[in-house]
Amino acid sequence: MKKVGIIGVGEYLPEKILTNADLEKMVDTSDEWITTRTGIKERHLAAPGEASSDLAFKASVQALNNAKIKPEELELIIVATITGDMSFPSVSAILQNKLQAKKAVCFDISAACAGFVYGLSVAQQFISCGTYKNALVIGSEVLSSITDWQDRNTCVLFGDGAGAAVLSEVKSGGIISTYLGCDGSKAGILNLPAGGSRNPATHETVEKRMHFLKMQGNELFKIAVNTMTQAAETVLKQAGLTFSDVDLIIPHQANRRIIMAVAKKLGIPEERVYLNIERCGNMSSASTVTALCEAVQEGKVKKGDIILLDAFGAGLVWGACVIEW
Repeated sequence: MKKVGIIGVGEYLPEKILTNADLEKMVDTSDEWITTRTGIKERHLAAPGEASSDLAFKASVQALNNAKIKPEELELIIVATITGDMSFPSVSAILQNKLQAKKAVCFDISAACAGFVYGLSVAQQFISCGTYKNALVIGSEVLSSITDWQDRNTCVLFGDGAGAAVLSEVKSGGIISTYLGCDGSKAGILNLPAGGSRNPATHETVEKRMHFLKMQGNELFKIAVNTMTQAAETVLKQAGLTFSDVDLIIPHQANRRIIMAVAKKLGIPEERVYLNIERCGNMSSASTVTALCEAVQEGKVKKGDIILLDAFGAGLVWGACVIEW
């Protein structure tokens, strides 16, 4: 089996920034309340008419340039998103046209906050067995489109953004191990009740604000800490490594308290945990990949480093990945 690695990364964050001070004018909240409970100070919001494919395109162009790969060399495009431009066609198909990557097979993954890790795992399989040579994996979200800006408990959490990674065969290092999981019995803890075949759009679903995401935050917190801890332990065991071997852990940026609780349980010091949640909030599938991109750009990831990605989200789903950079 061929070794598969990330050879280029890119990100795009929309220009508009919504601060905690701005939210104080919208709902009954405060900067202190938000910061203490989440670690978030600001988040980016897409402009009117700016869709997931638009964000994905800008992140992808940067990643392709970084990898020195032309769009026509791509054979596979995977977009992880829960906020597609529309129900169909897929964001990946729209993105293929924007990039003019005419040879690429395209599909989307709906794995919420673990979507990018799921996408990495899928792309790795295709490349390692020789089916495809170059793949583009993107996490792109416009969560502002499904956020209830009247709900003080959820509207403070989410932001918009996109990150992209180009995968190809590498001579050394690359993805060492991946671990994915799901517990569908807890699907009701975090979901979008209406807009699908279960509850199509009606006057009633709109009036009841069922087209905005709903979350049981307290219940989710406990499950996230335990599951992300277990996922990290499992994927490192599969890789034949220990936490002392990890140079940097890049977790899903859901909540600073969750992240620090996981790091404490794993015995990983804070300086080896990468965070961008203060500036970006929770961007679902885009969180892990944008954090990876920023860590690389800031020189916090160097050749030979062992990187641990760890994510958890609606489904409930989770995923972890160990990479030698």
